[in-house]
Amino acid sequence: MVYAAVQAVNMSASRDAKVVVVGAGFAGLAAAATLVQAGFENVKILEANERIGGRVHTTRPFSKNIIELGANWIHGQDGNPLFQLAKERDLLVEGMSASKVMCLPRSVTPRDYFFKQDGKQLPAETVDQVCSLFNKLTSKAFESELEESHRVLSLGCYLDTAFAESPLATSEDGQRIFEWCKRSECTDEASSSLYEVSASQIGYYIALEGGFFNSLGPGGYQAILDILLKSMSSGVILNGKAVKSIQWDLEEKSQGSENKEVHPVKVICENDEVFEADHVIVTVSLGVLKQKATAMFHPSLPKSKLDAVERLGFGTVDKIFLCFNERFWPEDCAGIQLVWDEGPEDKSVYTSQPEEVRNKTWFKKICGFDTVARHPTVLCGWITGREALHMETLPDSEVGDTCVRLLRSFTGWSVPDVSQVLISRWGCDPRTLGSYTFVPHSVNGVKEHEALAAPLPFQSKVAESKPLQVLFAGEATHVNFYTTTHGAYLSGVREAQRLINHYSDKSPQRT
Repeated sequence: MVYAAVQAVNMSASRDAKVVVVGAGFAGLAAAATLVQAGFENVKILEANERIGGRVHTTRPFSKNIIELGANWIHGQDGNPLFQLAKERDLLVEGMSASKVMCLPRSVTPRDYFFKQDGKQLPAETVDQVCSLFNKLTSKAFESELEESHRVLSLGCYLDTAFAESPLATSEDGQRIFEWCKRSECTDEASSSLYEVSASQIGYYIALEGGFFNSLGPGGYQAILDILLKSMSSGVILNGKAVKSIQWDLEEKSQGSENKEVHPVKVICENDEVFEADHVIVTVSLGVLKQKATAMFHPSLPKSKLDAVERLGFGTVDKIFLCFNERFWPEDCAGIQLVWDEGPEDKSVYTSQPEEVRNKTWFKKICGFDTVARHPTVLCGWITGREALHMETLPDSEVGDTCVRLLRSFTGWSVPDVSQVLISRWGCDPRTLGSYTFVPHSVNGVKEHEALAAPLPFQSKVAESKPLQVLFAGEATHVNFYTTTHGAYLSGVREAQRLINHYSDKSPQRT
């Protein structure tokens, strides 16, 4: 079942309308499922990969139990259609396994072990004090409660300025833990650094009420994808169909036959296969648009849309899974966090470190290694930004060996060699070219999200062109829920509803 208000449409018009959806992630699947439920019969999804899901990728590399290489949790509960769907289908998990979350400043517990570079463990009380303050400061930004002088700053500069007013900033340990907090927050923002993120604009992001981390059961995110798949016939999704170009606003030309059906859009795949359509819903990632938008569309996208593609940020967040033959960490340990003397989110380091040094010390961007639900001998490391992109170029064995050296040097424990290494490489994946969206410093996020979401042709040109030829969905097009799976899902429903409303307006008038 698709969670959207689907209204009755002109069955004849919607049955005849050809709709092509580019991409089978949550946005594309939600759009197609919503249209099919509303009675549209000519809907096709073109997916470049041989799998569906986009930036959701559920795997089973170590055992029968799942590992999520992409999206991990359902964020928030109230008003979240994916949470509602998972709850109704009994796909959520509760209890201790559900509490296995990424260690962020707002979710730190005494079960998270923080180690300094010299091998000493930091007192849980000190960690909690700094993380609580960090959480309080970031909450002010998310709740749009910043002072005017702070609104013009980057998120990193605002946090530094506010932290400097606290007694905690006078101790070296306090400063080091605060750097860890900023480094950890980079994974939430998908940014290379918080000094590149807008402090004022994140207030437009809405964190839904209810638990922020909602864990899925043994089926993972794939179980939700499967529900959407079951709502469509088997012929709707065409895999292995990478799109090369989209020709739109095609004019009707005499073809020697008055009855020849003319469609305003042609979608051309890399294998030169052509799909004609009345409407195309583009759900590719912002990363793909950044690389291909100028060449993919004919005629070119309007300047406002190209500007949005350029101005919005799209970062890389990667996971490093380390599978050991036996557990070496204490039973009460939920994760091992790495606190450097001088970390990459220290402003002095960020502003002065040349690229070659950053690449050599890429591992300093790893926040720590968290335990993984249903995998008692697996740890997961998180890394973001430019350091993640460099890490992606290295062989798995080198990354795994580096991580083991870190664990040994920070903890002093007897850490065995790793038996298996699994790494996500979203930044170099040509179908994603990154993980999710953020709003850079000095960018008007609302304006750019809305510009990216605007359908083509623009309203001013509808009189001379067929309407709603090219529509855009995906987490980057959602003003309030960018970065999230529910944002992607709702954006797909939004564009489907736009078409449903269009054909509803064409319904025959009763007399």
